[in-house]
Amino acid sequence: MTGRVAELLPSAEPVRFLTDDGAAVRGRRPRHPLPEPELLRRAYRAMVIGRRFDAQATALTKQGRLAVYPSSHGQEACQVGAVLALEEGDWFFPTYRESVALVTRGIDPVEVLALLRGSEHCGYDPERHHVAPQCTPLATQTVHAAGLAYAERRKGTGRVALVCVGDGATSEGDFHEALNFAAVFKAPVVFFVQNNQYAISVPLERQTAAPSLAHKGIGYGVRSERVDGNDPVAVLAVLAAAVEHARSGEGPFLVEAHTYRLESHTNADDASRYRTDAEAEEWRRRDPVTRLERYLRRRGHLPAADISAWYAEAEEFAGRLRDRMNTDPELAPLGLFDHVYGTPTPQLEEQRALLRAEIEAEESLS
Repeated sequence: MTGRVAELLPSAEPVRFLTDDGAAVRGRRPRHPLPEPELLRRAYRAMVIGRRFDAQATALTKQGRLAVYPSSHGQEACQVGAVLALEEGDWFFPTYRESVALVTRGIDPVEVLALLRGSEHCGYDPERHHVAPQCTPLATQTVHAAGLAYAERRKGTGRVALVCVGDGATSEGDFHEALNFAAVFKAPVVFFVQNNQYAISVPLERQTAAPSLAHKGIGYGVRSERVDGNDPVAVLAVLAAAVEHARSGEGPFLVEAHTYRLESHTNADDASRYRTDAEAEEWRRRDPVTRLERYLRRRGHLPAADISAWYAEAEEFAGRLRDRMNTDPELAPLGLFDHVYGTPTPQLEEQRALLRAEIEAEESLS
């Protein structure tokens, strides 16, 4: 094996700082520096609020306030870690499952849920937050992230892009095109794969024969790493290293996080059709919120008063969200055609005219 290939290889086992019960791993020298306690405290608070937000969004779906909601319950370490690894000016490219990450980024939760409510293409201002619209098609945002990162490199801004994908997206052509482009042009982009074991209902072993998803970067010359995605300490450490690698001009970095979504793919899915309760229960023992709480308390970095205060803050956050979401949005149906193309096509204009005529006909009858 050449030295160059060896540099690209991920760890033989996913990077891990914490045991399943939140104790520090012994007898293994970490490849990455331990995150500062204050950053870990920020991560814990964000995960507590994020989990409560996720539960509230799931309830709103059952009440008919959202059309669909893809829960990230169990993946909070990845959701929060991805955002905290970035600086304010860096760009974040989410999938449809990154609602908790967007809330952690500071975006209004009602704006976050606008897409899933069906009231907006994108409820927030991407340019203001440096967050691309949530992407439903698998992997298309990887090409966007690579292109934007390359543009930032050309401009010399020092900014990095981080793009989230699931394990299913690694089977899409866009994912491979983005890796190849980013590697050739040394685009400062981090590809963050949240491997939650199922692409909707297809288990990982039916998706790839590669030793791991992180190994997919080697063929493109992309440095790669694997991490325990339910270990918040490890996720923060690895993503910090990946972002620094990209920012320093070394090119793209691929991180695979081994995690698990405890809920179904969306409210339209029934996970019991393709996985067992015993499997889900095994992953519940690796809960990222509990692991970090135990670790910080053992180290004396998390007083009980802070835990109580942050859980109370999470309840208030959920209550405000519930109240605001119980108000129907004011819709402008013709806005459906805005921002689809820079210059609307004749077909789009024809569709707009048809809808306008239908609306005017309804109004004339009322």
